[in-house]
Amino acid sequence: MFGLVDAVSFYARAEKVFDPSIRHKPVVVLTNNDGCICAVCPIARQLGVPKFVPYFKVKSFLAKHGVVVRSSNYELYADLSERMMNVIARYSDNHYVYSIDESFLHFKNFSCVDNWHEYGHVIRKAVWRETRLPVGVGFGATLTLAKAANHASKKLSGFDGVAVIDDKASRKEILSRMSLTEVWGIGSKLGKRLSILGLKNGWDLANQSPKAMRGQFGVVVERTVNELNGMPCLQWDEIGQDKQEIFSTRSFGQRVTDGHALKAALSSHASIVGAKVRRQGSLIKRLVIFASSSPHDDSYYKKSVIYEFPIATDNILKLVGAISYVFDNIYRQGVSFYRCGVGGVELENSQFQQQDMFSLSVNNPPLMKCYDQINHRYGRGAVEVAIAEKNEKWAMRRNFLSPRSTSNWSEIPKINC
Repeated sequence: MFGLVDAVSFYARAEKVFDPSIRHKPVVVLTNNDGCICAVCPIARQLGVPKFVPYFKVKSFLAKHGVVVRSSNYELYADLSERMMNVIARYSDNHYVYSIDESFLHFKNFSCVDNWHEYGHVIRKAVWRETRLPVGVGFGATLTLAKAANHASKKLSGFDGVAVIDDKASRKEILSRMSLTEVWGIGSKLGKRLSILGLKNGWDLANQSPKAMRGQFGVVVERTVNELNGMPCLQWDEIGQDKQEIFSTRSFGQRVTDGHALKAALSSHASIVGAKVRRQGSLIKRLVIFASSSPHDDSYYKKSVIYEFPIATDNILKLVGAISYVFDNIYRQGVSFYRCGVGGVELENSQFQQQDMFSLSVNNPPLMKCYDQINHRYGRGAVEVAIAEKNEKWAMRRNFLSPRSTSNWSEIPKINC
């Protein structure tokens, strides 16, 4: 049996953990630089507050209904996530953290559990008691069915926070109530193509021939069909495999028109991408560099350039050098830049890199190791490439930031008694 434990409106709920005054109020959380709404608590959702809309478009609506607005507090969320995962890990013999608020469980030696519904509530109560975070719990014979059950536990009526798919009747009941795009692995484009065949929900997809699905849509959909029928096809190492693309992007706190400031921001993003790539043991073959004005500006400007390295690298000096090489193709005088970013694509495994006998390696593992160790010990940004100097114009804006109640001594809650 597999399980999936997922926090309910994690960001918005985390804001309520250390602030009792807003626990019964509608709460929304904004993205970087307070740009868009990225999380909505159930109370705010009942008011009709949408997700992924610019904050300025709904600002008056939120104020009219007394909605509490918070900036993303990543330090708080990361700490609460770690606490939640530590609690969840106690209830299975194999545990995989899938995202900041989702965790898969595998029950291989748990024959003592004869009622998965009750066991799900044991997990929910433990997480609530120790972190004050509400979670949904789903169980299924495969990872995809566990994901479907978790969806039912939180989104479908008739479930009390726990759902179990352990026979055909429960499988049909839940999958029939799920749209195609709510099935794990079926995106919007693929959902539209499947709907052309007359499929309407997850149960329709489960009743298709796996071979026919493979012929029309590929092996991924074939695996999904098998998983929906209780045949395990996915394993930990497949859902947790290395990323093929790694990006670092952010909108500016203030508009940037100066070329030096834009180059500094791009160089900083390159440093972040390099650190992430080294962490998963990969090398970058191609670097995507882009900058843009706001899409809400009258004359929208966006420029993206791809730089290809002769030999894949994780050396930040080479990454920053690539930005300097193509920068004149991106920067345009007079443009008020709103956002920029850097992405590593076509990542290669550093352990199996194909060497080129005619070119010298551009990597410098000892230097990068020293660089990462300093930043790990003293905090990100303790040592930087000189051109990536910090600039207040592109520093992240967080005007509604709540206290970092668990990770900063000066912001620990105080009790007066």
